[in-house]
Amino acid sequence: MGFPGTWMTESASMIYRVVPKCACSSIGQIMYYSDHGRYFDGDIHDATSGILKWNQAENQAGIEESVKTHSALTFTCVRNPYGRILSSFFDKIAGIQRNGNRYRGNLVPQLIQRYGIEVGDPGNDFQFDQIKSFRRFLLFARDTIRWRRPMEPDIHWSSMAGHISTFIVNGGRYDQIFFTERFNEGMQKVLDAAPTRVRLDVNDAPRFNESEGHGPKRAHKVSEYFDDLSRHLIWEIYKKDFQLFKYDFDDPDNKLPRQEVDLDEVHAKLGR
Repeated sequence: MGFPGTWMTESASMIYRVVPKCACSSIGQIMYYSDHGRYFDGDIHDATSGILKWNQAENQAGIEESVKTHSALTFTCVRNPYGRILSSFFDKIAGIQRNGNRYRGNLVPQLIQRYGIEVGDPGNDFQFDQIKSFRRFLLFARDTIRWRRPMEPDIHWSSMAGHISTFIVNGGRYDQIFFTERFNEGMQKVLDAAPTRVRLDVNDAPRFNESEGHGPKRAHKVSEYFDDLSRHLIWEIYKKDFQLFKYDFDDPDNKLPRQEVDLDEVHAKLGR
């Protein structure tokens, strides 16, 4: 299976296991800068040079060697599951993508038909009942993850533990796992520990939110989207994410983790 979703700097100074909706655009750009002293002109997900990616076959041997010998600092980044699934909904379901189309072609029309979701459109300034539609989307996300119907689960709402575990199961080990909610602090620790070609103060780096501005703004605080049923579904889907990455399930409005990630626990529980 190898190491899908893995990026490495050309200098092999650091390896990153991408977790969608967890600041991956900013992380990729900072990795690029740490080698080249400039940011990639465009969306880092589109870069085909300047940074090594597992999905480019010619890069796989180098990435695999660095992972297996643990010669590069290896890290990933996680996010509060409440905020992450909300971000997935507003970006991928309610938003318009960079190409001007809806995400995955017929996915949104299918959700409108099967689950009664509304998403609005730029013509009406994305006016729709956000809470009702999000809760219906959550049922859909649960169906894809639990029963893999009406489609396979999408990477943007698959559990973080699922993404992170593939790297461990196939022989990798993380040196650091930090929080999107404490991005500058966590990313700086990675840069300080890695032998980068170019030094960077993360506080000086712009944020690269490629999905921003293409859809509706969230109109309510986080807890208002989650009634008792929604929270039951969230626990069903993301129980391991809450437990391993130390987020507060009881208070959806508390986006901060309760403690640091225990790397030994993560490797023990996700490496089985």
